[in-house]
Amino acid sequence: MKISARNVIEGKVVEVHKGATTAHVRLDIGGSVITASITNEAVDELGLAVGGKAFAVIKASDVMVGV
Repeated sequence: MKISARNVIEGKVVEVHKGATTAHVRLDIGGSVITASITNEAVDELGLAVGGKAFAVIKASDVMVGV
């Protein structure tokens, strides 16, 4: 699949927490952990499970960071 996003990060699924409609999927990307919010349906369709490999695809026109 070709996509225009340039920020693709490979990681290992360390947690999948399903809510009523949305799941939080945590990926270990080599010592840091990032969290994605996706639908429960997407979790099931992608077969995401703890210990599996997954890719975070990040595409944003604006990213804000504060301290």
